[in-house]
Amino acid sequence: MEAATATTRFLISSPTPNHKTLLPSTARLRRRLRPLAVRCLQTPDRTLPYSAVASGLPRHRLVRLVDEFASLTEPVDRVKRLLACAASLPAFPEAGRVPANRVMGCTAQVWLSVAMDELGRVRFAADSDTEITKGFCACLVSVLDGALPEEVLEMTPEAFGDLNVVGLPVRAHSRVNTWHNVLISMQKRTTALIAKREGRPSADPFPSLVIGPDGIEAKGSYAEAQAMFLSPDESKIKELVSVLRKQKIGVVAHFYMDPEVQGILTAAQKLWPHIHISDSLVMADRAVKMAEAGCKYITVLGVDFMSENVRAILDQADFKKVGVYRMSNELIGCSLADAAASSTYMQFLEAASNSPPSLHVIYINTSLETKAYGHELVPTITCTSSNVVQTIFQAFAQVPDLNVWYGPDSYMGANIVELFHQMTDMTDEEISGIHPDHNRNSIRSLLKRLHFYQDGNCIVHDMFGHEVVERIKELYCDAFLTAHFEVPGEMFSLAMEAKRRGMGVVGSTQNILDFIKNRVQEALDRDIDDHLQFVLGTESGMLTSIVAAVRRLLGSRESRCKIKVEIVFPVSSDSVSRTSVNGSQGLNYAIPSDITELAVVPGVANGEGCSVHGGCASCPYMKMNSLNSLLRVCQQLPDKDGTLHAYEANRFNAVTPGGKPVADIGCEPILHMRHFQATGKLPDKLIHHILHR
Repeated sequence: MEAATATTRFLISSPTPNHKTLLPSTARLRRRLRPLAVRCLQTPDRTLPYSAVASGLPRHRLVRLVDEFASLTEPVDRVKRLLACAASLPAFPEAGRVPANRVMGCTAQVWLSVAMDELGRVRFAADSDTEITKGFCACLVSVLDGALPEEVLEMTPEAFGDLNVVGLPVRAHSRVNTWHNVLISMQKRTTALIAKREGRPSADPFPSLVIGPDGIEAKGSYAEAQAMFLSPDESKIKELVSVLRKQKIGVVAHFYMDPEVQGILTAAQKLWPHIHISDSLVMADRAVKMAEAGCKYITVLGVDFMSENVRAILDQADFKKVGVYRMSNELIGCSLADAAASSTYMQFLEAASNSPPSLHVIYINTSLETKAYGHELVPTITCTSSNVVQTIFQAFAQVPDLNVWYGPDSYMGANIVELFHQMTDMTDEEISGIHPDHNRNSIRSLLKRLHFYQDGNCIVHDMFGHEVVERIKELYCDAFLTAHFEVPGEMFSLAMEAKRRGMGVVGSTQNILDFIKNRVQEALDRDIDDHLQFVLGTESGMLTSIVAAVRRLLGSRESRCKIKVEIVFPVSSDSVSRTSVNGSQGLNYAIPSDITELAVVPGVANGEGCSVHGGCASCPYMKMNSLNSLLRVCQQLPDKDGTLHAYEANRFNAVTPGGKPVADIGCEPILHMRHFQATGKLPDKLIHHILHR
């Protein structure tokens, strides 16, 4: 997956759609500019008239720079020339070396200041604490200093693609970060100057939480509501731990829990080891370990398909006497699980069954019953957002003429197809680094036989659409960007572009948490003052786990340096959704005129700083798992009089249309996935099922 991002071609700021035409061919311009002396380009003369500095000169300067380095055949000469450029960079004022001027995402420290002169030209100054990086900054400044604002904004990272410095093309991963991140910071700050010059108010920032050595600062009402529960009530912690220990109860909870619940659980983990917060894949595994350690009951804080999976996996592990309890006597739904239970999804699978050989790759966020019915129609394997790409690659490698049918998340399906299309532009060597049995031809071939369901999505991740993306581009294009694989394509493209330059991650909730932890650890290792800003492109319930992880890292060593970590929550004004007729969510929502028609208004019920006019990324189904419900269930165990019958997780005694137990058949796709995760290959039983149905 890391190498795959090298071919992503999405731009953060490109007002001109035909950006590839902005630069004349390098060869043609070299012929035109051959008489020019090879020299390190200097900052433009600030006394030149406006017309002499504008008129497309940044493009010509860039070609001269390309020509300059291309004329030096020896790497050592290119290093010397880069160092000469660094030496030519005007001195950066000491007062400008402040956190506000730092460029995020660069291994070295880089400072950048941007101003607009009286003639409307953009003036750049930059510096770095390493000479090589300072040379890179000098090259960028030499091209763009004194340019018109629109000339700065129309410049793209691809425009620097022919520049060869220090023996490596700028596309090489180790060089991309500096070039791209400094350029994007230049463009972001130029955009702000344009707005200021035109008297336009700057856009309101998203709410955020800043975690630092001195505590937590909340910015915005939504962030304040989240922060309220990061220091939980000690009496509630003791009350919960007491009943868990007395009744031998284990707790498995999803990352998307209510902040109050997560705050209590995170603190209680220090006193009772059988509490685990994770993504849905790991919850059942941890439940088995808790049962092995002697827990008599497992409480599941999540949606219903999660408790069903826990119940089924415990039964498979021969822990049928261990009770499994949900947190509500009502259904705790999920828009993705509902989509997969619809008649249209069954029609999708019927089409798959009529196109042998076929494999159904089903997202884990679906019910056990759906997995069972699907597996009976078409050989099925479960996947997660972190292993879906490798699962599909391996399936095509083991059965070359296979048809793959992925569902039910339509956004994820479209994102997978887009990713594979991008990979057809990679070299065979790059592709083999991702999967050894694939190349450009095999990917082009499999794209013709890769199908995805087109009427299902997560109501939370659906809010990361055009409005949110545009505000991220304007306000946070230089921040670290995280995105769940379930987000719409526009957000996916933006996150993939960020990932390409070391500033983003696309994947599961665990992938997002690991990415943030790794970047914070890198900042600690550099041991300098820093401010890291992360845009959270998934459900806001992740916050508690992120804060806990960051606090542990910041407190893991004594340091005089101050590192602050800011978590930004995108908020959408159109994230009010309603369910479709078949129970799944379509890709295009309409906001009804009568608010009473709404099936879901994310976040409003719990007063979390969201409103109908400004919805937040908060799952209303997950928020049915309250602290009061958890305490009530635990305090009534053991359930001798059947009071908690409605809270028990479903144990499927039903059979499939083919007469097989739903519990057994529904677990098979999960076991196939576990085999793949352990061995890297699809199990022989599944391959035989595909080929000899």
